[in-house]
Amino acid sequence: MEILKISSKSNPNSVAGAIAGLVKESNKAEMQAIGAGALNQAVKAVAIARGFVAPAGVDLVCIPAFADVEVEGEGRTGIKLIVESRV
Repeated sequence: MEILKISSKSNPNSVAGAIAGLVKESNKAEMQAIGAGALNQAVKAVAIARGFVAPAGVDLVCIPAFADVEVEGEGRTGIKLIVESRV
């Protein structure tokens, strides 16, 4: 499963398209965000993606979780958002 890595500079519309594509393929998408700005963009993307898939009768559910990640050799705590479809 591909993990979408989101930054504060990520375009929410582009990320939403990626989420919609992954959900159509495998009913699941995972995102990883470190920092408030990145998490903000990720949540916006989930809201936009819901609008993309709603006409097909698909509802998206977002499950937040903590994730331990390594950035430049340093351990950090990030947020993982698991997005699943609910028909």
